[in-house]
Amino acid sequence: MPARILILDEIANNRIVLKVKMQSAQFDVDACANRADAERAMARNRPDLILMNVADPSQDHHAFCTALRNAPDTASIALIAMGISDTALARFAALDAGADDVLPRPIDDTLLLARIRSLLRVRSVGQELFLRESTSRALGFEDARQNFEMPAKIAFVSASPDFHAPIIDALSQDLRSPVTPIGMDVALGIETPKTAPDLLIIDASAIADDERKLFSFVSDLRSRIGTRLAAQLIIAPPNQPEVTALFLDLGADDAVSHGVSPAELTLRAKALIRRKQQHDQLRATVRSGLDAAITDPLTGLYNRRYLAPHLARMADQAAVSGREFAVMMLDIDHFKTINDAYGHAAGDMVLIGIADRLRENLRAIDLVARVGGEEFLVAMPRTSVGQAKLAADRLRRMVNNLPFALGTTQQPINVTISVGVAVSNDDVIAGPAVAQLCDNADQALYVAKSAGRNQVVMSKSAACGIWRSRTHFGKFLEQLIRKFCAAFGCHLTNCYK
Repeated sequence: MPARILILDEIANNRIVLKVKMQSAQFDVDACANRADAERAMARNRPDLILMNVADPSQDHHAFCTALRNAPDTASIALIAMGISDTALARFAALDAGADDVLPRPIDDTLLLARIRSLLRVRSVGQELFLRESTSRALGFEDARQNFEMPAKIAFVSASPDFHAPIIDALSQDLRSPVTPIGMDVALGIETPKTAPDLLIIDASAIADDERKLFSFVSDLRSRIGTRLAAQLIIAPPNQPEVTALFLDLGADDAVSHGVSPAELTLRAKALIRRKQQHDQLRATVRSGLDAAITDPLTGLYNRRYLAPHLARMADQAAVSGREFAVMMLDIDHFKTINDAYGHAAGDMVLIGIADRLRENLRAIDLVARVGGEEFLVAMPRTSVGQAKLAADRLRRMVNNLPFALGTTQQPINVTISVGVAVSNDDVIAGPAVAQLCDNADQALYVAKSAGRNQVVMSKSAACGIWRSRTHFGKFLEQLIRKFCAAFGCHLTNCYK
């Protein structure tokens, strides 16, 4: 779907020419002569970007820019101010009012389109992150994000940092954050986003010396894991709009001509840092929401929602490798008695303690999840019947042999668990068979509980063929696996035919 652009210019000829150019670039376009028309057009069709002639003396477009920036519904719309005189004061005023960029006339078409593409690219990332964050908050996974600015990490990339010492010192003072001079090799050596600067100010003003190297450098920074999220502000050579446009298309977030005023450079740097930190906050919220969606908040173990796709993939790998895998169902014996005698807080401490012991005594490739109030599931790939029996006995002893602390006011208590184990056979493992395997382990657990608890029982059944689950958990897991297979179109759906 093409992006929508709103043109706001009182001069009809300007509107017509610009509209034709934008439509030729495959954008949807609305053109308006004044603020009132623009507001009505925005009410009908929310634009992705506004091209605004701020030189119109009859309209206070600077106030309009500020109003758009301050309103939550329009704050994310990209703004390009056009038509101003190319002076430091005029450029600063437009940026300070809320414009994302300033393009004095005559406007170079190549640079204009590159600016538009760059701003729309950034806007789409912000919209996606905000949508995911909103979903996480709607699901109750995360509080609303806090809007505050953190100290920024800024690097000035240049072949001769000493030459730029005055501007580096001025930026450090104006941005209230240290600006570190580094070379290109150091920037390319940044390995992780945690160690990367929030903003890379890159001096490309002497591009004639090594044009291809600088273009490749900007592109590499955007593609590397360590620096792909860092904002990039390019100091481009003067009077070369096609070069500035290329930097923007290669991934730079902003570009200014050499000789720009320190005030404008500072304003642009602040805007990039603010946007970068907002995106970081949104990403952190999304990660927290995903973690909350698939983990049990009490124990930190995976929950049922995570089990279906993970077990489906584990079964897929088993089918390819021909190796068996085991599923264990573990249940705390007489857990209700613990809650009744010592309180639910003590019961929670026991659950946490058992989760920790299971986690510490399993391999990294094994899966441990909490699937019920006092019930846990362990899945172990590449595990034979004999190995599964030994592992289950070891886990049972790790729980049974060491009392559980209940805090300073109560004595530690002994807790036992019962374990049911099922191991896949050599048949092709498929979606229903995975759920059948879990059902078999659940049935073996029931036998262990009925036989006196505190023991391991191996299932006599293997997972194969088409079946109907008898347990509530088995039915639940089968439904999840069916949804996973349908969503991802994996070949596991063959087992439902």
